[in-house]
Amino acid sequence: MKRKYGLGYKQWIECDGRAVIGEGRAQLLAEIRRTSSISKAAEKLAIPYRTAWAYIKKIEDAIGCPIVKTHRGGPHGGGSTVLTTAGEAILREYERYKQRLEKVAVNDIDREAVFTDVSARNRLKGVVKELKDGEIVSTIRIEIDVPAVITAVITREAVEELDLKEGDTVEAVIKATEVLVSKEA
Repeated sequence: MKRKYGLGYKQWIECDGRAVIGEGRAQLLAEIRRTSSISKAAEKLAIPYRTAWAYIKKIEDAIGCPIVKTHRGGPHGGGSTVLTTAGEAILREYERYKQRLEKVAVNDIDREAVFTDVSARNRLKGVVKELKDGEIVSTIRIEIDVPAVITAVITREAVEELDLKEGDTVEAVIKATEVLVSKEA
């Protein structure tokens, strides 16, 4: 049966309970990165230049450091603006967060997992015993307390995001589409 409804969401990043960056501010930073200009970014987003600066100031106040660095031009223009390391980091974090939420919103299996409690029997704590990086996926051997070893195949990107190393303590979350039951005769 096809659903008549979809999921809607708004995401933002907070610092000490204060909104730091949401969709509008992220678009502004992305345009500044693309155009190297606050005025061009503001024009592209159809917001006043002063509003663009107000957004920048709110982000800087929330995180406590500059997110843009401006370079003055000469009498004929030529100035530019770049994101600082902190500006790049907060934008990258927002973009990664947004991508993950979008994946959940469009994937029925992931969406179901988000809104379903995971059984404790599906979570197994263990220690990474071996990590083999492939070009696209990595294989991780996890020794669990039973004792047993589970092998998981995950993307290389996931290995990097989790900063996995041999000897790390991890939790294996088992996600299965089918459960088989057998009985000894």
